[in-house]
Amino acid sequence: MGCELTKLASSTTQNQSGRESPPPPAATDPRLPLTARQKYTIIASWKAVARAMEPTGIYMFVKLFEENNELLSLFTKFRELKTKEQQTSSLELAEHATVVMETLDEGIKSLDDMDVFLTYLHQVGASHTKIDGFNRQYFWKIEAPFLDAVKRTLDDRYTDNVESIYKLTIKFIIETLIDGYDKALKDSGKS
Repeated sequence: MGCELTKLASSTTQNQSGRESPPPPAATDPRLPLTARQKYTIIASWKAVARAMEPTGIYMFVKLFEENNELLSLFTKFRELKTKEQQTSSLELAEHATVVMETLDEGIKSLDDMDVFLTYLHQVGASHTKIDGFNRQYFWKIEAPFLDAVKRTLDDRYTDNVESIYKLTIKFIIETLIDGYDKALKDSGKS
């Protein structure tokens, strides 16, 4: 009997203070390239970004156009905004930036339900097939501006660990958008 008690006692993990530590988070969907802890971290830290959705989005798009000026021509509503100042103060750009940030918000908030996440981002990816001159590789161009914008918004909360999780997450979001884009092209017979 003593042996059973020893096994039982050693099965509850204790931290330095002697209290039991909480059980590890439940396993994640195998389609999600994040551990349960990483998923928890991004959902928790994203709340701060979500509170600053518009300024984060505007900064992200200004960075995008700074690094990829050629993409400006795809945006009929604000393609004439050539300077950083014009872009920063543009209502149309702010509206589009907010729509994109809301898409990312929906994506990150649905990391708990891969079916919802995949369906939603596949639809968003598919919608980009209607944009004249859009190329699937353009999705990747938002990666660095997105990371810059999140870093700026989170400031000192943007640790190396948080950064690595955001990198994994934006890569997964972009790959999912491209899957949706490719599938829509294939289904329409355009690819």
